[in-house]
Amino acid sequence: MAQIQPSHLTRAGNGPDGPAIDLDPMASQQLESVFAALPVIADVCHADLLVYMTVEGITTVVAHARPNPVPSLYPGSLVGSVLPYSSSNPVHRVLAQRRDHASLSGTLVWGAPTVQDVFPISVPDTGMVAVVGVHTNLLEHERLQRRDPLYRGMVAKVRSQGFAGQLVGASSIGRLTEHDGVLIVDTQGIILYTNSIAENQYRRLGYVDTIVGGQISFLETNEYSCFRSIERSVCLEQRIQELDQVWIKRAVPLLPSAHAPRHFPIWRGSDHVDDPEGAVLFIQDITDEVRREQELKIKSAMIQEVHHRVKNNLQTLAFLLRMEAKRATSEDAQNALRQTIGRVLSIAVVHEFLSRGEMSDISIRDVCSRIISETSGGMIDTGTQVEIRVDGENFSLPAQQATSCALVMNEVILNAIEHGFAARASGSINVQFSATDASMVIDISDDGVGLPAGFDLERNSSLGLQIVRTLVQDDLHGRFQLLSGDGVTARISFPKELCRPA
Repeated sequence: MAQIQPSHLTRAGNGPDGPAIDLDPMASQQLESVFAALPVIADVCHADLLVYMTVEGITTVVAHARPNPVPSLYPGSLVGSVLPYSSSNPVHRVLAQRRDHASLSGTLVWGAPTVQDVFPISVPDTGMVAVVGVHTNLLEHERLQRRDPLYRGMVAKVRSQGFAGQLVGASSIGRLTEHDGVLIVDTQGIILYTNSIAENQYRRLGYVDTIVGGQISFLETNEYSCFRSIERSVCLEQRIQELDQVWIKRAVPLLPSAHAPRHFPIWRGSDHVDDPEGAVLFIQDITDEVRREQELKIKSAMIQEVHHRVKNNLQTLAFLLRMEAKRATSEDAQNALRQTIGRVLSIAVVHEFLSRGEMSDISIRDVCSRIISETSGGMIDTGTQVEIRVDGENFSLPAQQATSCALVMNEVILNAIEHGFAARASGSINVQFSATDASMVIDISDDGVGLPAGFDLERNSSLGLQIVRTLVQDDLHGRFQLLSGDGVTARISFPKELCRPA
Protein backbone atom coordinates (compact mmCIF):
# COMPACT_ATOMS: atom_id res chain seq x y z
CA MET A 1 0.00 0.00 0.00
CA ALA A 2 1.06 3.58 -0.48
CA GLN A 3 2.69 5.02 2.60
CA ILE A 4 0.64 8.12 3.39
CA GLN A 5 1.46 10.58 6.13
CA PRO A 6 -1.88 12.04 7.29
CA SER A 7 -0.25 15.07 8.93
CA HIS A 8 0.98 16.13 5.50
CA LEU A 9 -2.40 15.56 3.88
CA THR A 10 -4.53 17.49 6.35
CA ARG A 11 -7.64 18.96 4.79
CA ALA A 12 -9.28 22.17 5.93
CA GLY A 13 -10.92 21.62 9.32
CA ASN A 14 -9.36 18.17 9.89
CA GLY A 15 -7.00 17.80 12.84
CA PRO A 16 -4.32 20.00 14.33
CA ASP A 17 -1.26 18.23 12.91
CA GLY A 18 0.59 19.66 9.93
CA PRO A 19 -0.28 22.54 7.63
CA ALA A 20 -3.91 22.73 6.57
CA ILE A 21 -4.50 22.16 2.86
CA ASP A 22 -7.65 23.83 1.66
CA LEU A 23 -9.11 21.35 -0.86
CA ASP A 24 -12.64 21.20 -2.12
CA PRO A 25 -14.42 17.81 -1.92
CA MET A 26 -13.75 17.00 -5.58
CA ALA A 27 -10.00 17.62 -5.25
CA SER A 28 -9.91 15.65 -2.00
CA GLN A 29 -11.67 12.69 -3.63
CA GLN A 30 -9.29 12.89 -6.60
CA LEU A 31 -6.27 12.67 -4.32
CA GLU A 32 -7.72 9.69 -2.45
CA SER A 33 -8.24 7.89 -5.78
CA VAL A 34 -4.67 8.61 -6.82
CA PHE A 35 -3.27 7.41 -3.49
CA ALA A 36 -5.24 4.16 -3.77
CA ALA A 37 -3.78 3.50 -7.24
CA LEU A 38 -0.14 4.31 -6.44
CA PRO A 39 0.98 0.72 -5.60
CA VAL A 40 -0.47 -0.65 -8.84
CA ILE A 41 1.10 2.14 -10.92
CA ALA A 42 4.47 1.66 -9.19
CA ASP A 43 4.38 -2.07 -10.00
CA VAL A 44 3.36 -1.54 -13.64
CA CYS A 45 5.93 1.22 -14.19
CA HIS A 46 8.69 -0.52 -12.20
CA ALA A 47 9.34 2.83 -10.54
CA ASP A 48 9.16 4.66 -7.23
CA LEU A 49 6.25 7.11 -7.11
CA LEU A 50 6.48 10.22 -4.95
CA VAL A 51 3.57 12.64 -4.55
CA TYR A 52 4.55 16.25 -3.81
CA MET A 53 2.37 19.06 -2.51
CA THR A 54 3.32 22.65 -1.80
CA VAL A 55 1.87 24.41 1.25
CA GLU A 56 3.01 27.88 2.29
CA GLY A 57 5.93 27.68 -0.11
CA ILE A 58 7.24 24.33 1.21
CA THR A 59 7.18 21.33 -1.13
CA THR A 60 6.82 18.05 0.76
CA VAL A 61 6.52 14.36 -0.12
CA VAL A 62 3.06 13.29 1.06
CA ALA A 63 3.05 9.73 -0.32
CA HIS A 64 5.60 7.23 -1.53
CA ALA A 65 4.81 3.95 -3.29
CA ARG A 66 7.69 1.56 -3.87
CA PRO A 67 7.66 -1.03 -6.69
CA ASN A 68 7.27 -4.70 -5.86
CA PRO A 69 8.62 -6.41 -9.04
CA VAL A 70 11.98 -4.56 -8.87
CA PRO A 71 14.06 -3.16 -6.00
CA SER A 72 13.19 0.32 -4.80
CA LEU A 73 15.66 3.11 -5.48
CA TYR A 74 15.37 4.19 -1.85
CA PRO A 75 16.19 2.30 1.36
CA GLY A 76 13.07 3.64 3.09
CA SER A 77 10.00 5.79 2.73
CA LEU A 78 10.53 9.46 1.82
CA VAL A 79 7.16 10.54 3.23
CA GLY A 80 7.62 13.83 5.08
CA SER A 81 10.79 14.80 3.22
CA VAL A 82 11.06 18.46 2.18
CA LEU A 83 12.24 19.20 -1.36
CA PRO A 84 14.51 22.28 -1.45
CA TYR A 85 13.59 24.72 -4.21
CA SER A 86 15.54 24.50 -7.46
CA SER A 87 14.46 26.00 -10.77
CA SER A 88 16.07 23.04 -12.59
CA ASN A 89 14.19 20.45 -10.57
CA PRO A 90 11.37 18.93 -12.69
CA VAL A 91 9.01 18.97 -9.71
CA HIS A 92 9.31 22.72 -9.31
CA ARG A 93 9.19 23.24 -13.08
CA VAL A 94 5.81 21.50 -13.27
CA LEU A 95 4.52 23.23 -10.14
CA ALA A 96 5.71 26.72 -11.17
CA GLN A 97 5.09 26.57 -14.91
CA ARG A 98 1.94 24.44 -14.81
CA ARG A 99 3.44 22.07 -17.36
CA ASP A 100 1.95 18.69 -18.29
CA HIS A 101 5.30 16.94 -17.91
CA ALA A 102 8.94 17.49 -17.04
CA SER A 103 11.85 15.07 -17.06
CA LEU A 104 15.37 14.80 -15.70
CA SER A 105 17.70 12.00 -16.80
CA GLY A 106 20.92 10.68 -15.30
CA THR A 107 20.43 11.85 -11.71
CA LEU A 108 22.14 9.53 -9.22
CA VAL A 109 19.94 8.10 -6.48
CA TRP A 110 21.98 6.09 -3.98
CA GLY A 111 24.55 5.53 -6.72
CA ALA A 112 22.06 4.41 -9.37
CA PRO A 113 21.41 6.59 -12.45
CA THR A 114 17.71 7.37 -12.73
CA VAL A 115 15.16 9.00 -14.99
CA GLN A 116 12.75 11.28 -13.12
CA ASP A 117 9.47 12.12 -14.85
CA VAL A 118 7.00 14.46 -13.18
CA PHE A 119 3.27 14.62 -13.93
CA PRO A 120 0.54 16.86 -12.51
CA ILE A 121 -2.51 15.72 -10.55
CA SER A 122 -5.24 18.02 -11.79
CA VAL A 123 -8.92 18.41 -11.04
CA PRO A 124 -11.50 19.97 -13.40
CA ASP A 125 -12.36 23.56 -12.43
CA THR A 126 -9.65 23.43 -9.73
CA GLY A 127 -6.43 22.88 -11.62
CA MET A 128 -3.25 21.30 -10.33
CA VAL A 129 -3.35 20.13 -6.70
CA ALA A 130 -0.19 18.01 -6.59
CA VAL A 131 2.48 16.41 -8.76
CA VAL A 132 3.80 12.86 -8.99
CA GLY A 133 7.46 12.05 -9.51
CA VAL A 134 8.10 8.77 -11.34
CA HIS A 135 11.65 7.74 -10.43
CA THR A 136 12.89 4.89 -12.62
CA ASN A 137 16.24 3.15 -12.63
CA LEU A 138 17.92 4.03 -15.95
CA LEU A 139 18.35 0.35 -16.85
CA GLU A 140 14.61 -0.28 -16.25
CA HIS A 141 13.78 2.81 -18.33
CA GLU A 142 15.89 1.59 -21.25
CA ARG A 143 14.46 -1.91 -20.92
CA LEU A 144 10.94 -0.46 -21.21
CA GLN A 145 11.90 1.49 -24.35
CA ARG A 146 12.82 -1.81 -26.03
CA ARG A 147 9.49 -3.43 -25.23
CA ASP A 148 6.63 -3.87 -27.69
CA PRO A 149 4.77 -0.60 -28.46
CA LEU A 150 1.55 -2.18 -27.14
CA TYR A 151 3.19 -2.93 -23.82
CA ARG A 152 4.63 0.58 -23.55
CA GLY A 153 1.24 2.00 -24.44
CA MET A 154 -0.34 -0.10 -21.70
CA VAL A 155 2.17 1.21 -19.13
CA ALA A 156 1.52 4.80 -20.24
CA LYS A 157 -2.25 4.36 -20.07
CA VAL A 158 -2.26 2.71 -16.62
CA ARG A 159 -0.03 5.49 -15.34
CA SER A 160 -2.17 8.24 -16.84
CA GLN A 161 -5.46 6.70 -15.68
CA GLY A 162 -4.05 6.30 -12.19
CA PHE A 163 -2.86 9.89 -11.96
CA ALA A 164 -6.27 10.99 -13.23
CA GLY A 165 -8.01 9.01 -10.46
CA GLN A 166 -9.60 6.59 -12.92
CA LEU A 167 -8.27 3.25 -11.62
CA VAL A 168 -11.41 2.29 -9.73
CA GLY A 169 -10.86 -0.61 -7.33
CA ALA A 170 -7.06 -0.44 -7.54
CA SER A 171 -6.71 -0.83 -3.77
CA SER A 172 -8.55 -4.18 -3.89
CA ILE A 173 -5.92 -6.00 -5.97
CA GLY A 174 -2.62 -7.36 -4.71
CA ARG A 175 0.91 -6.42 -5.67
CA LEU A 176 2.37 -7.53 -8.99
CA THR A 177 5.53 -9.64 -9.25
CA GLU A 178 8.43 -9.91 -11.67
CA HIS A 179 7.20 -13.35 -12.76
CA ASP A 180 3.67 -12.33 -13.80
CA GLY A 181 2.33 -13.19 -17.20
CA VAL A 182 0.86 -10.21 -19.09
CA LEU A 183 -2.05 -10.25 -21.56
CA ILE A 184 -3.49 -7.19 -23.26
CA VAL A 185 -7.03 -7.71 -24.52
CA ASP A 186 -9.09 -5.22 -26.54
CA THR A 187 -12.72 -4.33 -25.98
CA GLN A 188 -13.83 -7.09 -28.37
CA GLY A 189 -11.96 -9.77 -26.44
CA ILE A 190 -9.12 -10.11 -28.95
CA ILE A 191 -5.73 -10.89 -27.38
CA LEU A 192 -3.38 -8.19 -28.67
CA TYR A 193 -0.26 -9.01 -26.69
CA THR A 194 1.28 -11.63 -24.41
CA ASN A 195 4.70 -11.71 -22.85
CA SER A 196 6.79 -14.88 -22.84
CA ILE A 197 5.74 -15.74 -19.29
CA ALA A 198 2.05 -15.73 -20.23
CA GLU A 199 2.80 -17.83 -23.32
CA ASN A 200 4.46 -20.44 -21.11
CA GLN A 201 1.59 -20.33 -18.61
CA TYR A 202 -1.01 -21.07 -21.26
CA ARG A 203 1.30 -23.60 -22.93
CA ARG A 204 1.20 -25.62 -19.70
CA LEU A 205 -2.58 -25.76 -20.17
CA GLY A 206 -2.19 -27.25 -23.65
CA TYR A 207 -2.20 -24.11 -25.86
CA VAL A 208 0.88 -24.92 -27.90
CA ASP A 209 0.33 -22.27 -30.59
CA THR A 210 0.39 -18.57 -29.82
CA ILE A 211 -2.85 -17.18 -28.44
CA VAL A 212 -2.15 -13.67 -29.76
CA GLY A 213 -4.80 -12.66 -32.27
CA GLY A 214 -7.33 -15.13 -30.90
CA GLN A 215 -10.55 -14.44 -29.05
CA ILE A 216 -10.03 -14.82 -25.32
CA SER A 217 -13.55 -16.23 -24.94
CA PHE A 218 -12.51 -19.19 -27.12
CA LEU A 219 -10.01 -20.29 -24.49
CA GLU A 220 -11.25 -22.98 -22.13
CA THR A 221 -10.11 -20.94 -19.16
CA ASN A 222 -11.78 -18.71 -16.59
CA GLU A 223 -11.59 -15.16 -17.96
CA TYR A 224 -14.34 -13.65 -15.82
CA SER A 225 -12.05 -10.99 -14.36
CA CYS A 226 -11.06 -9.78 -17.84
CA PHE A 227 -14.60 -9.39 -19.17
CA ARG A 228 -15.89 -7.91 -15.93
CA SER A 229 -13.06 -5.41 -15.81
CA ILE A 230 -13.80 -4.24 -19.37
CA GLU A 231 -17.54 -4.13 -18.73
CA ARG A 232 -17.42 -2.23 -15.44
CA SER A 233 -14.13 -0.32 -15.92
CA VAL A 234 -12.82 -1.51 -12.55
CA CYS A 235 -9.74 -3.35 -11.31
CA LEU A 236 -10.49 -6.94 -10.30
CA GLU A 237 -8.61 -9.86 -8.77
CA GLN A 238 -9.58 -13.52 -8.99
CA ARG A 239 -7.96 -16.75 -7.83
CA ILE A 240 -8.71 -19.58 -10.23
CA GLN A 241 -7.84 -23.25 -10.78
CA GLU A 242 -6.86 -24.17 -14.34
CA LEU A 243 -6.30 -27.94 -14.59
CA ASP A 244 -3.41 -28.54 -12.17
CA GLN A 245 -2.43 -24.86 -12.14
CA VAL A 246 -3.48 -22.23 -9.59
CA TRP A 247 -3.39 -18.63 -10.81
CA ILE A 248 -4.20 -15.22 -9.46
CA LYS A 249 -5.50 -12.99 -12.26
CA ARG A 250 -5.45 -9.24 -11.75
CA ALA A 251 -7.30 -7.22 -14.37
CA VAL A 252 -6.80 -3.50 -14.91
CA PRO A 253 -9.11 -1.71 -17.38
CA LEU A 254 -7.66 0.30 -20.26
CA LEU A 255 -10.25 2.98 -20.89
CA PRO A 256 -11.03 4.29 -24.38
CA SER A 257 -9.15 7.45 -25.21
CA ALA A 258 -12.45 9.33 -25.46
CA HIS A 259 -12.86 8.80 -21.70
CA ALA A 260 -9.50 10.37 -20.88
CA PRO A 261 -10.05 13.78 -19.27
CA ARG A 262 -8.99 16.75 -21.35
CA HIS A 263 -7.10 18.24 -18.44
CA PHE A 264 -4.96 15.07 -18.21
CA PRO A 265 -3.71 13.92 -21.63
CA ILE A 266 -1.96 10.55 -21.86
CA TRP A 267 1.75 11.28 -22.07
CA ARG A 268 3.58 8.36 -23.69
CA GLY A 269 7.16 9.58 -23.97
CA SER A 270 7.44 8.30 -27.56
CA ASP A 271 5.61 8.63 -30.84
CA HIS A 272 5.98 4.88 -31.38
CA VAL A 273 3.54 3.81 -28.71
CA ASP A 274 0.16 2.21 -29.29
CA ASP A 275 -2.97 3.15 -27.37
CA PRO A 276 -4.63 -0.14 -26.30
CA GLU A 277 -8.24 -0.16 -25.12
CA GLY A 278 -9.81 -3.01 -23.15
CA ALA A 279 -7.92 -4.54 -20.22
CA VAL A 280 -4.54 -5.83 -19.17
CA LEU A 281 -4.31 -9.11 -17.27
CA PHE A 282 -1.46 -9.83 -14.89
CA ILE A 283 -1.28 -13.57 -14.16
CA GLN A 284 0.60 -14.78 -11.10
CA ASP A 285 1.23 -18.52 -10.97
CA ILE A 286 0.99 -19.63 -7.33
CA THR A 287 0.84 -23.37 -8.08
CA ASP A 288 4.12 -24.16 -6.32
CA GLU A 289 3.14 -22.09 -3.28
CA VAL A 290 -0.23 -23.83 -3.01
CA ARG A 291 1.42 -27.24 -3.34
CA ARG A 292 3.94 -26.38 -0.64
CA GLU A 293 1.10 -25.23 1.63
CA GLN A 294 -0.76 -28.49 1.00
CA GLU A 295 2.38 -30.53 1.67
CA LEU A 296 2.96 -28.62 4.90
CA LYS A 297 -0.64 -29.25 5.96
CA ILE A 298 -0.25 -32.98 5.24
CA LYS A 299 3.05 -33.13 7.12
CA SER A 300 1.52 -31.18 10.00
CA ALA A 301 -1.42 -33.56 10.16
CA MET A 302 0.93 -36.55 10.12
CA ILE A 303 3.08 -35.04 12.89
CA GLN A 304 -0.02 -34.35 14.97
CA GLU A 305 -1.10 -37.95 14.49
CA VAL A 306 2.33 -39.17 15.61
CA HIS A 307 2.14 -37.02 18.75
CA HIS A 308 -1.38 -38.32 19.40
CA ARG A 309 -0.22 -41.94 19.17
CA VAL A 310 2.83 -41.27 21.34
CA LYS A 311 0.55 -39.73 23.97
CA ASN A 312 -1.75 -42.75 23.85
CA ASN A 313 1.18 -45.15 24.14
CA LEU A 314 2.60 -43.22 27.10
CA GLN A 315 -0.79 -43.29 28.82
CA THR A 316 -0.99 -47.04 28.20
CA LEU A 317 2.47 -47.43 29.69
CA ALA A 318 1.40 -45.38 32.73
CA PHE A 319 -1.65 -47.65 33.12
CA LEU A 320 0.55 -50.76 33.07
CA LEU A 321 2.90 -49.23 35.62
CA ARG A 322 -0.07 -48.31 37.83
CA MET A 323 -1.20 -51.96 37.74
CA GLU A 324 2.30 -53.09 38.70
CA ALA A 325 2.34 -50.55 41.55
CA LYS A 326 -0.86 -52.04 42.97
CA ARG A 327 0.62 -55.53 42.83
CA ALA A 328 3.94 -54.57 44.37
CA THR A 329 4.36 -55.64 48.01
CA SER A 330 7.28 -53.36 48.78
CA GLU A 331 6.47 -49.76 49.70
CA ASP A 332 9.73 -48.59 48.09
CA ALA A 333 8.78 -50.34 44.85
CA GLN A 334 5.33 -48.76 44.92
CA ASN A 335 6.80 -45.28 45.43
CA ALA A 336 9.32 -45.79 42.63
CA LEU A 337 6.61 -46.95 40.24
CA ARG A 338 4.34 -44.02 41.15
CA GLN A 339 7.15 -41.56 40.54
CA THR A 340 7.81 -43.19 37.17
CA ILE A 341 4.10 -42.90 36.33
CA GLY A 342 4.26 -39.18 37.05
CA ARG A 343 7.26 -38.74 34.76
CA VAL A 344 5.64 -40.69 31.94
CA LEU A 345 2.41 -38.72 32.20
CA SER A 346 4.32 -35.41 32.25
CA ILE A 347 5.86 -36.28 28.90
CA ALA A 348 2.44 -37.41 27.65
CA VAL A 349 0.98 -33.99 28.55
CA VAL A 350 3.42 -32.24 26.17
CA HIS A 351 2.61 -34.67 23.35
CA GLU A 352 -1.08 -34.06 23.96
CA PHE A 353 -0.59 -30.32 23.38
CA LEU A 354 1.49 -30.99 20.26
CA SER A 355 -1.22 -33.27 18.87
CA ARG A 356 -3.81 -30.46 19.03
CA GLY A 357 -2.31 -27.97 16.61
CA GLU A 358 0.41 -27.03 14.19
CA MET A 359 2.37 -24.84 16.59
CA SER A 360 5.53 -26.36 18.06
CA ASP A 361 5.54 -23.95 21.04
CA ILE A 362 3.85 -25.14 24.21
CA SER A 363 2.18 -22.98 26.85
CA ILE A 364 4.03 -23.84 30.07
CA ARG A 365 1.25 -22.58 32.29
CA ASP A 366 -1.23 -24.88 30.51
CA VAL A 367 1.21 -27.78 30.90
CA CYS A 368 1.52 -27.01 34.61
CA SER A 369 -2.27 -26.99 34.99
CA ARG A 370 -2.50 -30.40 33.32
CA ILE A 371 0.23 -31.84 35.55
CA ILE A 372 -1.64 -30.55 38.60
CA SER A 373 -4.83 -32.10 37.25
CA GLU A 374 -3.09 -35.46 36.87
CA THR A 375 -1.67 -35.13 40.39
CA SER A 376 -5.08 -34.28 41.85
CA GLY A 377 -6.58 -37.16 39.88
CA GLY A 378 -4.58 -39.68 41.84
CA MET A 379 -1.13 -39.85 40.27
CA ILE A 380 -0.04 -40.49 43.88
CA ASP A 381 -2.07 -40.91 47.04
CA THR A 382 -0.56 -39.74 50.32
CA GLY A 383 -3.83 -39.13 52.14
CA THR A 384 -3.02 -35.40 52.41
CA GLN A 385 -5.38 -32.78 50.94
CA VAL A 386 -3.19 -30.39 48.99
CA GLU A 387 -4.44 -27.20 47.33
CA ILE A 388 -2.34 -26.16 44.34
CA ARG A 389 -2.60 -22.67 42.79
CA VAL A 390 -1.02 -21.27 39.63
CA ASP A 391 -0.36 -17.54 39.26
CA GLY A 392 1.68 -15.15 37.11
CA GLU A 393 2.31 -14.54 33.45
CA ASN A 394 2.25 -17.15 30.72
CA PHE A 395 4.94 -18.02 28.20
CA SER A 396 5.73 -20.76 25.71
CA LEU A 397 8.72 -23.03 25.10
CA PRO A 398 9.73 -25.19 22.13
CA ALA A 399 8.68 -28.83 22.41
CA GLN A 400 12.00 -30.19 23.70
CA GLN A 401 12.40 -27.54 26.41
CA ALA A 402 8.69 -27.78 27.25
CA THR A 403 9.11 -31.52 27.91
CA SER A 404 12.07 -30.86 30.21
CA CYS A 405 10.17 -28.10 32.02
CA ALA A 406 7.17 -30.40 32.46
CA LEU A 407 9.34 -33.12 33.98
CA VAL A 408 10.97 -30.59 36.32
CA MET A 409 7.65 -29.17 37.53
CA ASN A 410 6.28 -32.69 37.97
CA GLU A 411 9.26 -33.76 40.09
CA VAL A 412 9.16 -30.66 42.27
CA ILE A 413 5.38 -30.80 42.85
CA LEU A 414 5.46 -34.52 43.67
CA ASN A 415 8.46 -34.01 45.95
CA ALA A 416 6.60 -31.25 47.81
CA ILE A 417 3.51 -33.44 48.23
CA GLU A 418 5.48 -36.48 49.39
CA HIS A 419 7.96 -34.83 51.74
CA GLY A 420 6.57 -31.41 52.62
CA PHE A 421 3.39 -32.44 54.39
CA ALA A 422 4.46 -35.37 56.53
CA ALA A 423 1.89 -36.17 59.20
CA ARG A 424 -0.31 -33.28 58.07
CA ALA A 425 -3.89 -33.47 56.86
CA SER A 426 -3.66 -30.55 54.45
CA GLY A 427 -1.32 -28.05 52.83
CA SER A 428 -0.94 -25.73 49.90
CA ILE A 429 1.45 -25.30 46.97
CA ASN A 430 1.71 -22.13 44.90
CA VAL A 431 3.26 -22.12 41.41
CA GLN A 432 4.30 -18.59 40.45
CA PHE A 433 5.48 -17.65 36.94
CA SER A 434 7.44 -14.39 36.69
CA ALA A 435 10.13 -12.67 34.65
CA THR A 436 13.24 -10.60 35.25
CA ASP A 437 15.14 -8.57 32.67
CA ALA A 438 17.06 -11.63 31.47
CA SER A 439 15.29 -14.70 32.88
CA MET A 440 12.01 -16.50 33.27
CA VAL A 441 11.42 -17.76 36.80
CA ILE A 442 9.15 -20.53 38.09
CA ASP A 443 8.75 -20.57 41.89
CA ILE A 444 7.03 -23.63 43.37
CA SER A 445 6.41 -22.89 47.05
CA ASP A 446 4.84 -25.06 49.73
CA ASP A 447 3.90 -24.30 53.34
CA GLY A 448 5.20 -27.64 54.57
CA VAL A 449 7.81 -28.70 57.11
CA GLY A 450 10.77 -27.16 55.28
CA LEU A 451 14.18 -28.61 54.51
CA PRO A 452 15.82 -30.99 56.97
CA ALA A 453 18.75 -29.70 59.02
CA GLY A 454 22.04 -29.80 57.16
CA PHE A 455 20.39 -30.30 53.76
CA ASP A 456 22.82 -29.79 50.83
CA LEU A 457 21.31 -29.80 47.34
CA GLU A 458 24.63 -30.56 45.65
CA ARG A 459 25.24 -33.66 47.80
CA ASN A 460 21.67 -34.94 47.80
CA SER A 461 21.45 -38.31 46.05
CA SER A 462 17.69 -38.31 45.42
CA LEU A 463 16.93 -39.51 41.89
CA GLY A 464 14.17 -36.90 41.48
CA LEU A 465 16.43 -33.98 42.40
CA GLN A 466 19.20 -35.35 40.18
CA ILE A 467 16.75 -35.41 37.27
CA VAL A 468 15.68 -31.84 38.03
CA ARG A 469 19.23 -30.48 38.22
CA THR A 470 20.29 -32.23 35.02
CA LEU A 471 17.29 -31.04 33.00
CA VAL A 472 17.49 -27.44 34.26
CA GLN A 473 21.23 -27.12 33.68
CA ASP A 474 21.66 -29.10 30.45
CA ASP A 475 18.38 -28.60 28.60
CA LEU A 476 17.09 -25.27 29.91
CA HIS A 477 20.58 -23.79 30.45
CA GLY A 478 19.27 -22.44 33.73
CA ARG A 479 19.65 -22.72 37.50
CA PHE A 480 17.79 -24.72 40.16
CA GLN A 481 17.61 -23.60 43.81
CA LEU A 482 15.87 -24.79 46.96
CA LEU A 483 15.13 -21.92 49.35
CA SER A 484 14.00 -22.58 52.93
CA GLY A 485 11.56 -20.32 54.77
CA ASP A 486 7.95 -20.91 55.72
CA GLY A 487 8.15 -24.21 53.92
CA VAL A 488 10.30 -24.66 50.82
CA THR A 489 10.51 -22.72 47.55
CA ALA A 490 11.96 -24.49 44.51
CA ARG A 491 13.16 -21.85 42.04
CA ILE A 492 13.75 -22.72 38.40
CA SER A 493 15.21 -19.90 36.30
CA PHE A 494 16.38 -19.98 32.69
CA PRO A 495 17.24 -17.49 29.92
CA LYS A 496 14.41 -15.44 28.49
CA GLU A 497 15.51 -16.08 24.90
CA LEU A 498 14.23 -19.65 25.17
CA CYS A 499 10.69 -18.34 25.62
CA ARG A 500 8.07 -16.89 23.33
CA PRO A 501 5.01 -14.91 24.42
CA ALA A 502 2.03 -17.20 24.86
